[in-house]
Amino acid sequence: MDIDIQIKSILVSLVFGFLFSLLLKINYRYIYKGPAVLRILTNFLFVVDFVLIYFVIIRNINGGIVHPYFLISIILGFILAETCFKKGIFKFR
Repeated sequence: MDIDIQIKSILVSLVFGFLFSLLLKINYRYIYKGPAVLRILTNFLFVVDFVLIYFVIIRNINGGIVHPYFLISIILGFILAETCFKKGIFKFR
C-alpha cells in the first residue's frame, strides 16, 4: 500500500473517531427518553451503522484493508474529542 493511501486512511480514521465521539454524545442525550428495550436497540444499531460506514469509507480509500494503526487512530480521535469536550474547547449541550 502506498504511503499517501496510508496517510489518507489514518487521517480519515482520526476524523472518524472524533465524529464518532461527537455523535455518541448526541445519541446519549436522546437515548434516556424511552423504554429499556428501545434504548438497547438504538444503541446497538448506532454502533453497527457506524462500523459499517467506516468499512465502506475504508473500502473506497484503500480497498478495505484495515491495519491496527487505523484502529489506534480511531481511538486517538475519540480520546482527542473527549478531552476537547472536557476542557471546554468545544461547547456541547
